[in-house]
Amino acid sequence: MSKVTFLSGENIPIEMHKVRMVQKINLLPVEDRLAYMKEAGFNTFLLKNREVFLDMLTDSGVNAMSENQYAAMMQADDSYAGSETYYRLESVIQDLFGTEYFLPTHQGRACENIISQVFVKPGTVALTNYHFTTTQAHIVVNGGTVEEIISDEGLTIQSDNPFKGNIDIDKLNESIKRIGKEKVCFVRIEAGTNLVGGQPVSMRNMREVSEICRKHGILLVFDASLLADNLYFIKTREEAYKNVEIKDIMREMMAFMDISYFSARKLGAARGGGIMTSNKELYLPMRELIPLYEGFLTYGGMSVREMEALAVGLVETTDMDVISQTPIFVEALCNELLAKGVPVVTPPGGLGCHVDAKAFCSHIPQEQYPAGALAAALFIASGVRGMERGTLSEMRNADGSQPLAVMELVRLAIPKRVYTLSHIKYVADRIAWLYKNRHLIGGLEFVEEPKVLRFFFGRLKPLGDWADQLAKQFRKDFGDSL
Repeated sequence: MSKVTFLSGENIPIEMHKVRMVQKINLLPVEDRLAYMKEAGFNTFLLKNREVFLDMLTDSGVNAMSENQYAAMMQADDSYAGSETYYRLESVIQDLFGTEYFLPTHQGRACENIISQVFVKPGTVALTNYHFTTTQAHIVVNGGTVEEIISDEGLTIQSDNPFKGNIDIDKLNESIKRIGKEKVCFVRIEAGTNLVGGQPVSMRNMREVSEICRKHGILLVFDASLLADNLYFIKTREEAYKNVEIKDIMREMMAFMDISYFSARKLGAARGGGIMTSNKELYLPMRELIPLYEGFLTYGGMSVREMEALAVGLVETTDMDVISQTPIFVEALCNELLAKGVPVVTPPGGLGCHVDAKAFCSHIPQEQYPAGALAAALFIASGVRGMERGTLSEMRNADGSQPLAVMELVRLAIPKRVYTLSHIKYVADRIAWLYKNRHLIGGLEFVEEPKVLRFFFGRLKPLGDWADQLAKQFRKDFGDSL
């Protein structure tokens, strides 16, 4: 992806690829969208894909793969043990990341399960720049707790700080002193804080955190699922790395970490996941759990075809034209919305554009899940499926009370090489209409609330008939247009 200046002076994103295969999508009438949202219990996760026009729920598993990835899938060696496919993937990972050992898994949360089972003990604390939903769940299930030590600016909606995902070094030192280093199961860096706007972490911050962890003998764990976006930001925002090759940035980053893991559904545009380390003492206890939970050591629950695609996808992660598309499209959508007065997280991060639902729906109390309500309203108004990243995504406290999220966001993920600039402009237009009619949006309450990861399959209902009124207003304003 590149930005090209037009004769008019506009700086417009240009895709550095051409489309040779298409998939039909449908934009249904607003009345149908309303009916499907009611059927889904006002949870965008429960919509069927055939009901969705633009799916911006996530980038996990929905990024477009390249022609070279599809070609590589044809050479897959489908052996239960000792597959050549595995050794090709292992070789790529060793070359790119400089790590010695690789454990394949079926996806990212499988990595979290294995790491948590081995290293989290009852009463221990995981220190992290910011938690992710499944990561926190695995830590809690194994008797640990999570403490967030992100920089203060990381929890502000609007800022010009280029690395809002950084760990606050003072908070890290204070937490270690207060908790005791023997009670810290690990420090975790998430490269691109998913729940607070996809904000990146600087190389300088990773180096400082690594030095502190090694000084105290504390394990440093790296969630590299959003590595591609973070690489782009380090190269474009961190002055010392503007002339450094992507592969060299990757290797330097990984050298700071004791254990790294990733979801291939995000990194590499394939499916699966993996754990990487150069420490044999850390590797061996994790290795024991792969056959128990995942599969044999040379496939780990992954399809060998996906492993071949992953190997190529990881190499493509060193190509700036590949890793730049999502950040540039996120920036384009954020700029379109800011120009229309819509509140979004700034600076634009990776993964997706994050709309500030707390400001957008300031009339809705957090206890009524404003981000969830806005995500539902957006689908009714546009057929666009986004994801709630706010209080609805939090876990209840042990006493059943509802913790309120620091931010109430609707994430509009932008999968790599899937949508065009016209799609981006459509999304911005419909959100702008919704913003003008935001007074029509009301709150939600649970009617079916799972105890764990409730945002995945819980069901809610609107407080009042606001969804019907929103659909009526849309029809009034747009007439026969979809």
